[in-house]
Amino acid sequence: MFDRVDPLTAKKRLENGAVLIDVREQNEFEEARVPGATLIPLSEFADRYLEMPKDKEIVLICAGGVRSAQAAQFAAQHGFKLSNLEGGIKAWHDEGLPVEFGGAS
Repeated sequence: MFDRVDPLTAKKRLENGAVLIDVREQNEFEEARVPGATLIPLSEFADRYLEMPKDKEIVLICAGGVRSAQAAQFAAQHGFKLSNLEGGIKAWHDEGLPVEFGGAS
């Protein structure tokens, strides 16, 4: 079981020590990312989920919330305390929260 949270709730959880894990692919992460997010692509998640801390809450993010929900379902079965950011990085950005854009500087 995992929580579904909106961007403002996710931001509060991150401010209180939660860890943000981005499950999009490398190229998506390079184009735009939430500052401080750690990348563990969904395509590698089953092999790398143990890289996530078990002693902290985790907020999972993707582009729109679907892939992060898949990762959350998997990780919750392995004892992780986590939340899925509904609407993903798009909702985060639409809320006016910080996003770093890669590419041209």
